[in-house]
Amino acid sequence: MTDQPIAMVIHGGAGPLKSRDYSREVDHMRALIEAGRERLNAGAAALDVVVDTIVALEASGLYVAGRGASPNSDGLYELDASLMDGPTRRAGAVAALAGYASPITAARAVMEHTPHVLLAGNGAAAFAAARGLEAIADPAAWFTHAWRDPGKTAAELATGTVGCLALDRSGALAAGTSTGGVFGKMPGRVGDSPIPGAGVWADDAVAVSCTGAGEMFIRAAVAAQVAFRVRFGGETLARATDAALAEVKALNGDGGLIALTARGELVMPYNSAGMKRAALYPDGRIVSAVF
Repeated sequence: MTDQPIAMVIHGGAGPLKSRDYSREVDHMRALIEAGRERLNAGAAALDVVVDTIVALEASGLYVAGRGASPNSDGLYELDASLMDGPTRRAGAVAALAGYASPITAARAVMEHTPHVLLAGNGAAAFAAARGLEAIADPAAWFTHAWRDPGKTAAELATGTVGCLALDRSGALAAGTSTGGVFGKMPGRVGDSPIPGAGVWADDAVAVSCTGAGEMFIRAAVAAQVAFRVRFGGETLARATDAALAEVKALNGDGGLIALTARGELVMPYNSAGMKRAALYPDGRIVSAVF
């Protein structure tokens, strides 16, 4: 369908600090959007673009996901990710995954090679090993240890979740989210990122990826709430996302989200100090910003 718009949205986490320079992240997100645009224009599937973009976000070490993750209170790295395919409502996720480079790749494997939606902990690691996914041989050398940067606060280290949404030429939506979780979290803690309906959602009409205070996003079922407000409540995307974030705020949480419809409408709201974000609009315009 030549008249079907394409669109794409990325976030690199809510809650950045006004005092820091995020020019590397802004440039990185813009480059990923430009690469995604070329692929979507060439007919790539939304799901493939979402996964590959998040793999790049994880590998960059610039965000609190993948290589940039911060450790839990035991000094270990437990990573979470989730993925949804809009047309089929298929979903895959991993939680508290240790020892593997790309949680989003593991999430896709769960979606495509198991009857399950979510694998956690040792079970997720055993599955990743069985699938031959890239293992982290030396965590001390592999992770970027951004948490050791004296210029970063615990608050900033707690808010670097990444996400991506895409709308392809067939009208299909896909959504993915990946995170290292909260700095210093309890071992085994799982936030909203690997939970479909909380930190990620995609159906045939709306796709959402969230970032922020994970427990509050779970309690407000933010990602699904946004989609259901639009689908069943007839609300505009802007009104739906604002209402969902208002619930998070009422629970004493903050954060942000990205949302995209099958018509190409997109929003990137947040109620924190800022949110690393970038987007390709259907008219071809690209934005990349933090504040």
